Amino acid sequence: MKVWQISRDDNTGGASRSAYRLHVALSLTGVESRMRVLNRETPNDLVFDGVPPRQFAQRVRSRVERMLRDRALRKFRTDNLIMHSFGQESAGLVDELNASDADVLNLHWIAKLLSISDIGRLRKPLVWTLHDMWAFCGGEHVVADDAHARFRLGYLPGNRPPGEGGPDLNRIAWETKRRAWAEQTFTIVTPGRWMARCARESVLFRNSPVHVIPNPLEMTELWRPIPQRFARMSLGLDPNKQFVLAGSAGGMPHLKGEDLLRKCMEEVSAVAPGKAELLVFGQNRPAIPGDWPCPVHWLGSVRDDHTLAMLYSAADVTVVPSRQDNLPNTAIESHACGTPVVAFAIGGLPDIVTPGETGWLASPFDTHDLAQGVLWVLGDQARWSSLSGAARVSALAKYSPQVVAAQYLSVYDGAFARR
Repeated sequence: MKVWQISRDDNTGGASRSAYRLHVALSLTGVESRMRVLNRETPNDLVFDGVPPRQFAQRVRSRVERMLRDRALRKFRTDNLIMHSFGQESAGLVDELNASDADVLNLHWIAKLLSISDIGRLRKPLVWTLHDMWAFCGGEHVVADDAHARFRLGYLPGNRPPGEGGPDLNRIAWETKRRAWAEQTFTIVTPGRWMARCARESVLFRNSPVHVIPNPLEMTELWRPIPQRFARMSLGLDPNKQFVLAGSAGGMPHLKGEDLLRKCMEEVSAVAPGKAELLVFGQNRPAIPGDWPCPVHWLGSVRDDHTLAMLYSAADVTVVPSRQDNLPNTAIESHACGTPVVAFAIGGLPDIVTPGETGWLASPFDTHDLAQGVLWVLGDQARWSSLSGAARVSALAKYSPQVVAAQYLSVYDGAFARR
């Protein structure tokens, strides 16, 4: 079985890192996996990048399409501030992928790599791992999961959200997908059960097989518990403090619950003054950091997995305060390093955290409950040791390369047979 992983990048953001980890997991278990990206950042020789040269007519058409798209975007208004991709941009890879020796193409996050029409023109068996909601929505990468969601009902003229105005670009993108993919055959993979439910209930994928397979981690040499005192000394942290770790939301502070984290830490600090300090990776110290209730260590962007494993091992607990999340790498990586996780019971987090055994799941968006979870984890060393050990055991059982690769191989075989 020869498989190509198709992703815009191999080390920028959670989706690309997950795609690369799958590529490595498959390679470690003897599968012939290659990865095709726009921008290669890893030294892996089986990752290929670059853009094919375009003919003059193609360049002209691309420039005209970009001008028309930019004009429409200037008139489009929405209160959904999370990224939108309307699916017109293409790197021109269709002929290369169709002519490749791949038995199966595994799509990941493909914005600016494959256009909507490109995906409809692919002639290889397709497995699509969904890292967000774009594949079954319009141009939105994330939308509210409710009974009135357009991905469930269809993008109709009369069900546009009240927060949108101007040309209905989301409906145009969705209709383009519906037409371009009418004859395409997809096998869908989601890392968690929540995204699987959304895909199964969507108009575009309700007739496609949907499988739940988590993202893999290399669990022995890389993602593993490191003695806490050693990790703290290596990072210049006080070995006698207690530390709460959180990943920065980047451009999505509301979705990832930055305000909820602040409220949680306000209560933790009020109940136990001086109890814990906060470690935040993924963001440098803001120019105006605001009035946080506890000391905050702004650690900046961390792309090196060895440093990330050291951070998880240095922390006493990882908090994931997201309002909506698929299967966040932050929680998976934390468990792999033996660090308990406190989060809201939303999205894919119940797939990761076993309450009372590997961490704490708070009622959605109840910051008092979230703070109680942090205090509960920090409050007893024997309990913490039990949580830490169980988190590591759970991660080994779910996310080891051999475990995940075997599940993907079964899906690839099924997709190849269906095609």
